[in-house]
Amino acid sequence: MRVAALWFPDWPVQAAKLEFDDELAEPIAIAAQHRVKVCSQEARRAGIRRGMRVRNAQAAAPELTVIEDNPDRDGRLFASLAASLDDVAASVEVLRPGLVIADVEAAARFHGSEDTALEMLVDAASRRGIDAFAGAADEIATAAIAARTSRVVPPGGSAQFLAGHPLRVLTAEPALAADAETVTTLGQLGVATLGDLAAIPPAAVTTRFGAAGMHLHRIASAAPDRRVAPELPAADLAVAITPEDPIERVDAAAFAARALAAGLHERLKATGRNCLRLKVVAELDGGTRVERVWRTREALTEAGTADRVRWQLDGWLTAQRTAGADGAAAITSLILEPLELSEPDPVGELWADGSSTDGARRVIERVQSQLGIDAVLQPRFVGGRGVAERIRLVPFGEAAPAPAEHAWPGAVPAPLPARLGGGIDHPASRIVLISATGTPVAVTAEALLSAKPYALAWGDTKYLVTGWAGPWPVDGGWWGSAANHNRAARLQVVGHPGGREAEVTGWLLVWTRRSWRVEAVY
Repeated sequence: MRVAALWFPDWPVQAAKLEFDDELAEPIAIAAQHRVKVCSQEARRAGIRRGMRVRNAQAAAPELTVIEDNPDRDGRLFASLAASLDDVAASVEVLRPGLVIADVEAAARFHGSEDTALEMLVDAASRRGIDAFAGAADEIATAAIAARTSRVVPPGGSAQFLAGHPLRVLTAEPALAADAETVTTLGQLGVATLGDLAAIPPAAVTTRFGAAGMHLHRIASAAPDRRVAPELPAADLAVAITPEDPIERVDAAAFAARALAAGLHERLKATGRNCLRLKVVAELDGGTRVERVWRTREALTEAGTADRVRWQLDGWLTAQRTAGADGAAAITSLILEPLELSEPDPVGELWADGSSTDGARRVIERVQSQLGIDAVLQPRFVGGRGVAERIRLVPFGEAAPAPAEHAWPGAVPAPLPARLGGGIDHPASRIVLISATGTPVAVTAEALLSAKPYALAWGDTKYLVTGWAGPWPVDGGWWGSAANHNRAARLQVVGHPGGREAEVTGWLLVWTRRSWRVEAVY
């Protein structure tokens, strides 16, 4: 398979230019919630960046033209633009507004060569004031990355092409559906390029990062991808509507889109499946039939389906009016057909009935609306030396404070314990650590152990110590402010009950008030 990708950089800016007939003055920024969502190249030259507050951006460039974010505009205009590619390639899919892919292998056979087909695709998408970059490769993800540098990757050369790209290219393209936290963690572990990631054994990536890491590894190693617009066998879940009066207005199209999306997702819910690739088919007055395929990396939600159908219908209606075909700018029939289905992601025992993460989110939001925002909490990493202080519980949906960037001397090394205790003041946290001679093991003023640990007693159970690490002195009072709490040390200990070597347990101990306490258990 050979895939062509057409990338329209800063598409929301380009869509605004199209809507205003390329009369917007540069520099241009698209704002959402008083922050810059996207900006033009001229705006970046003036020092404006994504995420910047609008007032700060206007201070940096007083001549800045600020346009409010409008996803409907972006989707509607891109649907019209993608329709112009149908004359060049038969198999065209929209990954998102601003990125479209096509089967360039079939187009090359028809037009004579791959270079000719790519050139014709770019020409078909050309508009005044609009920039487009084209790339080609053997896989969809590789083609999307190649389009950002206008590269044509030769057959079989995807792995070599990707090897030198920095890891951050995975999060630069939303259509790749790369998990940002996983990419950040890989970078912190020294994985700098896609070649470094591809060199890691797949089993190691899956063990550490799960499905999110394996998805990134497949992209980096140029694993075989799905074909562009294949007619995959799927259950007959298509939904259709034939309105009494032909649809001529955008508001009527939006109503039909919501109704069809609700019907489609009711059918999908009954089968326990998600839709990854959706075909929108419309029949127009005069017998004309038009269709478009939308592909997503993640399962389409009901709202996402309705949005894409609305954008597509709006684009078709606008194109008909622009063509000046009286009486033809009306939709007489509309069909939604899921072309590719997938199993829903598991979300834990609470939602083990096959519902999606969106269903879980709706349940959480309903609980918060009834019991308050603090009724559902989620752990977030905030940084620290100990175990408990590294995690803060924040209300679901709220952002946690950014973790401190400075180093944490004396921090507990990885892997971290899995279970926290009730605190060092809890009676069950008391533990006794002794040497081979039966004398208690303590921590000296020099932060050294007074003797080699041999055994420990935790409650009524006695354990033989098989290994330990530390101690690490702790100078801060992380559990209190009293002066006698400030001097402490931590120790990792591994042991098993006598005669039962298979039952190994690990503890994180803390030395405080001249005694050992259990802080956490591995």
